[in-house]
Amino acid sequence: TALSPGELQRVRLAGQLRAGLFGVLYVLDEPSAGLHPADSAALYAALRDLVTAGNSLFVVEHDLSIARQADWVVDVGPSAGVLGGHVVHSGPPTALADVEGSKTAEFMFDRTAPPTLTTRTPSAWIDFDPISLHNLRDVEVRLPTGVLTAVTGVSGSGKSSLLTAMVEQLEAAAASGAHGPRRIVVIDQKPIGRSPRSNLATYTGLFDPVRRLFAATPAAKDRGWTAGRFSFNVEAGRCPTCEGEGFVAIELVFLPTSYSTCPTCRGSRYDPETLEVHYRDRDIGQVLAMTVHDAAAFFDDVPPVQRALTTLLDVGLGYLTLGQPATELSGGEAQRIKLATELQRPRREGTVFVLDEPTGGLHPVNVRDLVRVLNRLVEAGDTVVAVEHDMQVVAAADWVIELGPGGGDRGGTVVAATTPVELLDVADSATAPYLRVAVERG
Repeated sequence: TALSPGELQRVRLAGQLRAGLFGVLYVLDEPSAGLHPADSAALYAALRDLVTAGNSLFVVEHDLSIARQADWVVDVGPSAGVLGGHVVHSGPPTALADVEGSKTAEFMFDRTAPPTLTTRTPSAWIDFDPISLHNLRDVEVRLPTGVLTAVTGVSGSGKSSLLTAMVEQLEAAAASGAHGPRRIVVIDQKPIGRSPRSNLATYTGLFDPVRRLFAATPAAKDRGWTAGRFSFNVEAGRCPTCEGEGFVAIELVFLPTSYSTCPTCRGSRYDPETLEVHYRDRDIGQVLAMTVHDAAAFFDDVPPVQRALTTLLDVGLGYLTLGQPATELSGGEAQRIKLATELQRPRREGTVFVLDEPTGGLHPVNVRDLVRVLNRLVEAGDTVVAVEHDMQVVAAADWVIELGPGGGDRGGTVVAATTPVELLDVADSATAPYLRVAVERG
C-alpha cells in the first residue's frame, strides 16, 4: 500500500523480466501513467528487454517518447467517442507522419507550437508548517496564490504525500477562518458514480433545465406533467424494466457485475408514453443520446443549458453523450467533467484547486485542452496546484516545486522551488532536461 502506481508497475515488470519467459504476449494499459519522463526511460528499457527475450507486447500508451520507439503503431481516431473508433494508422511509427487527420502525428512529429514559458506574478504566498509524511521529513514549502503551480519529481519522490499534507493544512485553515483560502476544491479521477444511473447530464446539473423545457411543452401541460415526469429516477415515466437506468445488471458468479442495454426501452430509460412528448422534434431519450457538441447547437438559445455545455466543450468533452453512464467514463473524463462543473459555478474569491496527476491517461491533445482550462481558472483569480509529470503542464506553470532527487529514501526533499525558466538551469533537477526538450522542440 506504500507503493506509488509507477513503482508497483515496475515491480511487476521486474518480476516478469526475472522469470525469463519467452513466447508470451504481454498486454499493458498505459504503463507510463503516473511516471516522470526519467522513469519512462527506464520503463521503455524494461519493455524492450521483454521483446528481446522473445516476447510480444501490446501497449496502450499516450507517452509519445515510448510510442516513437515502438516497432509498430496503431493510431485510433480520428477523434474520440462517437467521432472515433476507426484505425487511422497501423504500421511503423515513421509512416504515421504522412497520415492526414492524425492528432497523434501532430505531437509525435512536433508540428504543434512549442510552449512559451510565461510567469504570472503571485498575488500572495501561503506558508505551510513543516511537513513530515512518508518519506517527507520536516519539508518546508510555500505556495503562491493566483497562479498555476506544478509539483513534479520522479516516481516515489513524495509528490502525492506533499499534496495530501498541504490539503490538510489548507482545509484546517479554511475551517478555522484563519487568513488564507476560503475554499479548497480537490479534483481527482475518481468516478462520478458507480452505476449507469449517474451520468454526464445529471452530474453537471444541465438535466434540470432540460426537464423543465419538456414540462413546459403543450403536450406535457395537457397531461398535467411536471419536470419530475422526465426524471428517470422517478417511477412515473421511467422504463419499468430497467427502472430508468437504460441498462440491466447481469450478475456473474466470481466476476464483477456487467451491464447490458435494456431490452424494453433500448437504452432510452423511459416508458413509451413519456417518449411521446417532444421538444423541437426530439423526445427526452433522444436528447440524452445527443453528443455535447450537437446539444450545444440544439440548445443554443437556452442559457442555463448552454452554460454547462460550453464548459464541457472547453475541457474537450464534446464527443460524450449527455446520458453517458458513469460506468463508461475513464478517469480522465471524470476529472474533466468535475472541472467543467466547477467552471460553470459562480466564482468565489480565494479558491484553491488541487489536482493529483490530472493528465494521467490523457492524449497530448487532451492535455492541451486541460492546460487551457487551468489557465482559465488562474485568469479568473483562482489558485491551481497540480502534481504533474507532463512537460506541457510544467511549461505552462508559473511556479514549479520539484521533489527528489530520487524516490523513496533518496527522495522527500525539495530540489527546486522556482519558475520554469529558472528550473532549466538547476543542475540537480531530473525534470530540467525534459522540460528543455519540450520548450526547444520544433
